[in-house]
Amino acid sequence: MAVDIVVVGAGPVGLLTAIELTLGGASVLVLERLVTPSRNIKALGIGPLAVEALQRRGMAAAIDAEEERNASAINRFLRQDRGESRMAKFSGHFAFLPIRREVQREPQRRMRAVDQQGLEAILSDRARALGIEVRRGCAVTGYEDRADSVAVTWTSSAGACAIRCAYLVGCDGGRSTVRKLAGFGFPGTPPTLTMYQAIVDLDTPSALPSGWHRTSEGVFAHGPFPRRLFMLDFSGPPQDRQAPVTREEIEAVLRRISGTDIRVRAMEVGNRWADNTRLAETYRKGRVLLAGDAAHVHAPFGGQGLSLGLVDAANLGWKLAAVVRGDRPESLLDTYTAERRPVAEAVLANTLAQVAIMRPDPQSGAMRDIMAKLMQIDDIGSLMGEMMNGLATRYDLNTAQGEVGRLIGDRPVREAGPGGTLYDIMREGRAVLLDASREGMASRLAAPWERRVIRLPDQAGPSMLIRPDGCVAWAASDDGTGGLVDALHRWFGAPGMRVSD
Repeated sequence: MAVDIVVVGAGPVGLLTAIELTLGGASVLVLERLVTPSRNIKALGIGPLAVEALQRRGMAAAIDAEEERNASAINRFLRQDRGESRMAKFSGHFAFLPIRREVQREPQRRMRAVDQQGLEAILSDRARALGIEVRRGCAVTGYEDRADSVAVTWTSSAGACAIRCAYLVGCDGGRSTVRKLAGFGFPGTPPTLTMYQAIVDLDTPSALPSGWHRTSEGVFAHGPFPRRLFMLDFSGPPQDRQAPVTREEIEAVLRRISGTDIRVRAMEVGNRWADNTRLAETYRKGRVLLAGDAAHVHAPFGGQGLSLGLVDAANLGWKLAAVVRGDRPESLLDTYTAERRPVAEAVLANTLAQVAIMRPDPQSGAMRDIMAKLMQIDDIGSLMGEMMNGLATRYDLNTAQGEVGRLIGDRPVREAGPGGTLYDIMREGRAVLLDASREGMASRLAAPWERRVIRLPDQAGPSMLIRPDGCVAWAASDDGTGGLVDALHRWFGAPGMRVSD
């Protein structure tokens, strides 16, 4: 093999996939069609599960620094002199109905004000530090899925190129070339509206209030990032989504939706998209896999899309690396679709529902009013918050044990040193066993897996086996160890040696 894995797409999802694979011991080549990173306005924040996927790989400080930089700009825009920005107090929304922070069970696990460009820079730095090769200006043209390998071809300024690899991963967005070449089914619903984002200079910015506003023509928002404009136009989908977005188009739509006599003096960048909603029938066909928008597209309400893709990468990366190493059979990859596709189904469903109650007709408005009242009930507000930020995610691991299947948040761990946490221990991509069992029996049972599983005493309890992607793979119902060895075999294969139970 020239390389173990070819990842197509050097956006955040592709870069995190490459990082996970590299930490797992696989050799990776990343191919990206664009010569330079895109400057289009995309996600303005990342949800807690995506944040945690990066924190587990040593990027916590970089995330904090980027959020602080953005918070300063947001505070200036909102004319706040000090204190945390409103984004730090933000618990999300459902169709722009605010989700109350005070009813959330884990308010510390929150969205972070890190935009997609800042996130991509953080991931690029980490990829470079790991020696991952990223080739830009490379447009994939074809592939051949053989019995034991994949042959990938592409064109670049150097001409036609080819390479042989064990697996091909498409992280190349909603119009994924890899998905189309491989023939993945991608059913869904057609677009019904047009969304805009733009960075603009307005003649009278004070004429537009900050925050979200629903009108008889659509929805608009000014901020919280300086000069940022967001609009939903319910007059129909774009006639030509690929046509350049002009200053005149943004101004006309803004004046109509906001009902203000406002002018756009200049536009730095603008883009449009639609609410077409599609989901791949499977995330794997032979030696070809999909992650991120290549596998699912939907209206980007609540910042769910980018976060969904990053957690795809965290789920797939360690599993694919284990298969490439020979530690686990190829059947382990079936758990990727089984675990992640239902999560995407739920996100697609909630974005379709949000479109339905944002429409400017009286029936949608009535349903929206009912929804707003329901969200004032604490239990419903908590449920909606966990749905929108992803904390409701629970993989079906065929067990009813406590927290099994959930993605665990960070927590202090004494063995990590002063101020150290669980995520500090997980930086190199290994699993962790937190052992609260009597006389350390759980650690003794897990000793044969020491190359793959870090064992830590943890008297806080309960004992838990945590996969590299943060998923709780096993948890003790008391101080016992029943089922632990089966979980170790299931996720990490046969050990180098066995110990007596």
